Amino acid sequence: MIYLDNAATTGPDGRALSRAREYLTDKWFNPSALYKAGFALQGELKKARSALLAHVADESAFGLVFTSCGTEADNQAVFGYGRRGNVVTTAGEHAAVASSVAELGNRNIAEPRFAPLNADGGVNAEKLLSLVDEKTSLVSVIHVNNETGAVNDINALARAVKQKNPRALFHSDGVQAYGKIPFRLGREVDLYTISAHKIGGLKGTGALIKKKTLPCRPYIFGGGQENGERSGTENVFGIKAFEFAAEEKFRTLNEDFARLRERGGRLWESLDKDIFVRISSADASPYILSISAPGLRGEVLLHMADDRGLVVGTGSACSSHAKNRYSRVILACGADERTADGVLRLSFSAQTTESETAEAAKILNSVARELKSKML
Repeated sequence: MIYLDNAATTGPDGRALSRAREYLTDKWFNPSALYKAGFALQGELKKARSALLAHVADESAFGLVFTSCGTEADNQAVFGYGRRGNVVTTAGEHAAVASSVAELGNRNIAEPRFAPLNADGGVNAEKLLSLVDEKTSLVSVIHVNNETGAVNDINALARAVKQKNPRALFHSDGVQAYGKIPFRLGREVDLYTISAHKIGGLKGTGALIKKKTLPCRPYIFGGGQENGERSGTENVFGIKAFEFAAEEKFRTLNEDFARLRERGGRLWESLDKDIFVRISSADASPYILSISAPGLRGEVLLHMADDRGLVVGTGSACSSHAKNRYSRVILACGADERTADGVLRLSFSAQTTESETAEAAKILNSVARELKSKML
């Protein structure tokens, strides 16, 4: 099987799992316990927190709250800090942010405002800033668009937002960026979401990076874990696996970035241009290549490719149960319904080989030509 749906989830990193195994089999105690074996795990959580932060942020300025996933972290950011006036986000957000911001409006908490996208899926910065005013409490802009791979310059956007309204907080969903593209969080970014299973960690573990100066506004209440910022017994095994998977990813981040840029480019060049068009821009994240076969059904192509051993996506896996036939993100990029219907998302990992991308191109060309011939 050739697996090119890594934006949905990645295979667990075997080295990370091996190193974390002792926290499942031997050191399985409750980290909130006062006896020695349990209390010692607080030190392990502190190490993981520090390691995950250090890859992208200044530990003196930022803290990290462990959550069950990226969706929970996004929800904590939106519902915890979008508490008045209006909340500005983009038409290209993951559903975890888009639906949460819309819900603020449904609950009459804050007015939701959605900025339009450019053709590649990046936010239109000028239009975004035009929505920010003195009543804006939160601005949330995805770092790497999970459907097109467009990279938003969140540090520059955060600076521009603060210049217009210094009191507005800035959040970014960094799930598709952390461990994949080189960056450091600027001091104007207040909140940042990351997730373990996108980089070889385990499903069920995520985190919200936040400025230490921000007030504590928990989303889940209970026992007061995570310094009162997120209740619930910490998943020590998942957290340590996250720490070790991130260590592996950041160790080779720049090399992986360059290699996948080349391999994704070769895959695109090998596709039949009489059938396929490219949605992702040339400077998108090299981990995501979004294409379309206008006039063909992307979902049908997905199943045909799957039957031949190639796994791809048609967009966000978290939106696969949505009632709408077309991706709201792809439509927001300006694509017509014919193009939106034919979308396929190819997403890579550091383990994706050259032979796999070459074979993937052959399979895609073959199934698209076959489907097209049946429609003539």
